[in-house]
This record gives sequence, structure tokens and C-alpha cells, in this order.
Amino acid sequence: MKWDIAINDFKKYLRLELSLSKNTIDAYMHDVIKLKTFAEERNNLNISDIKEYHIQEFLAGLYDNNLDSRTQQRILSGIKSFFAFLEIENEVQTNPTELIEYPKTERKLPDFLTVDEVEKIILSIDLSEPLGHRNAAIIETLYSCGLRVSEVIDFKISNLYFTDEFIRIIGKGDKERLVPIGERAIKSLNLYLNQRKLMFVNKKAEDIVFLNRSGKKLSRVAIFNLIKKYAKKAGIEKNISPHTIRHSFATHLIENGADLRAVQQMLGHESILTTEIYTHLDMTFIRKAILSCHPRAKL
Repeated sequence: MKWDIAINDFKKYLRLELSLSKNTIDAYMHDVIKLKTFAEERNNLNISDIKEYHIQEFLAGLYDNNLDSRTQQRILSGIKSFFAFLEIENEVQTNPTELIEYPKTERKLPDFLTVDEVEKIILSIDLSEPLGHRNAAIIETLYSCGLRVSEVIDFKISNLYFTDEFIRIIGKGDKERLVPIGERAIKSLNLYLNQRKLMFVNKKAEDIVFLNRSGKKLSRVAIFNLIKKYAKKAGIEKNISPHTIRHSFATHLIENGADLRAVQQMLGHESILTTEIYTHLDMTFIRKAILSCHPRAKL
């Protein structure tokens, strides 16, 4: 079968049989056409001539062109689907992609703030503003407990246990966890809760800690915006979000010797593998410390 005919038939299959969206089909076409171009550059290889080592060579070319691992994975997925289709149609006797493994995803280190930068953000909040104490309590709680933005939004008064210095969090999949909360965050929350008693509170939000001006639950966008506002005010040019503060919480714990399992529980990670990325951050921190302080680290 010729390349153009096979590609056209594959496109019809994706549209009529699988009912995929136009954008998804276009992505598949883009991937297969890349392979076709590769085959043409290799003495016009026919589809039936493509072997496993050709696919390996094709993938090596993607790597050489500095395509990241996620892009390589997506392209390989398209190629695998193409040959699976041809196998169903009996156009190829063997599938050259069958034993090809996907490139491993690069684990990028998340952005995080230094302790000094967190302090600058908190100090930039004008507590005389109508919602100053609320905004300070939000950031103090995010940093003290490493919460997700969704967990801050749904944070309940009935889940505060200040005497025991714990809070109960309902995380992903409605899983509950107890998280320690620091004295500074408790103080900040108490100052805000005293003000909250004077606010109008919507009936649906009576047990919600953080409220907007209308007495309703805050939105994700509102929390994103207030963090960006105070970061800018503090002169921090990093592109930060609530998740940056969560990353900072975990990073600072690991840097100061916290047990990885404890950090996993506090973050609410289902798998320790998710938390292990912070060990890479830890090693980066240790390496910098050694190179800057060791007498034999520099020429």
C-alpha cells in the first residue's frame, strides 16, 4: 500500500470509526506524515519495508531535534496507532512499533520560592485593607500546610483544631488527612476569623473559612490573583501560583531534613513516587551548599 492511500484510509478510520475530533485527527496526521518524510529520505521506503530499527532511528531523529520526551511520546503514540490500524486491515504482516517503548518522561523540578521570598510576600500585605487579614491568612495557611488551591477553597471552620495544632483537609478523591499547622498561621487565621464574624455570610458558606466580599466561597481565580498581586508588590518576578507555595512548603521541609514519608502524608500524595521529586530538589540544594562552602570545591 502506498503512503498517501494508507494515510488517507487511516484518517477516515479516525473520523468515522473512532469519531475523534478534528484537532486530534490533525495531530495523528502530523505524526504519520513525519514518518512518511523520514521513509522518503531513506530511499523511499514503502510501508511494508519499515522495520523496528527504522522506528528507533526515526525516534532518535526526534531526540536529536531537541523535541522533549512528552512530544516524542505523543508522536510515537500516533505512529503506533497507524500501524495498529494497518495490521487490522491486513496491510502489514508485522507491526514494527509493537516492541518499541515510550521515551521516559523528564521530571522537571517545580518552581519554588525561597524562605525570604515567602516572607516578603506576606509582609507586602497591608493588614489595614478590608480583606488584608483574610489574604494574609490564606497565604500563611498555604505555606504552613502545603495545601492545594482547591483545598483552601473548601477549607472548613469545623476542620480547625487549633488546640492540637492540626487541621483536617478533604483532598483528592474525598480522602481526608490531618496536617500540622504552625503558630504563625494559627495567629493569622484567628485574626481573620475575628473579622469574619462581622461579615455577611451566605448560608451555603457558613462553615467555609475563606469568603469573598459577598460572603460566598472564594474562586480559584481569586486566590491566583491575590498571590500574583502580592508577589508583584513584593518585587518578586517569578511566575508564581498557589501551587508554587505548595512546592515551596515541601522543598523547605526536605531541605531542613523532614522525612519523605511525612512530607508525602502532609501533601496528600497517593504515591511516594510523586513526592520523590523533592529529593532531587534536596540534592540540588546540597550540591550548591557544598560547592559554595567546601574549600576544595573550586580551583
